[in-house]
Amino acid sequence: MLEEWLDTACAELGIDRAEVDRDLVLDLARDVAHGVARPAAPLTAYLLGLAVGRGEPARDAAARVTALATEWAARREGRPS
Repeated sequence: MLEEWLDTACAELGIDRAEVDRDLVLDLARDVAHGVARPAAPLTAYLLGLAVGRGEPARDAAARVTALATEWAARREGRPS
């Protein structure tokens, strides 16, 4: 069902499905949801899309934001990051 949805949404938006790294986005959303807050996950995925649209490599941007979310969670819990 997820793959069918991605195919349909990509077709609607004129996006080449081969360019979509589903696992990268889902992993980022999971890390942000757990490290920051659940509502931050879709907003962060949107921000990733904006960064990629501006030329940032997706994996680089996702890695930076994942690290940020990990640090955020550590600070909230009073742990050193």
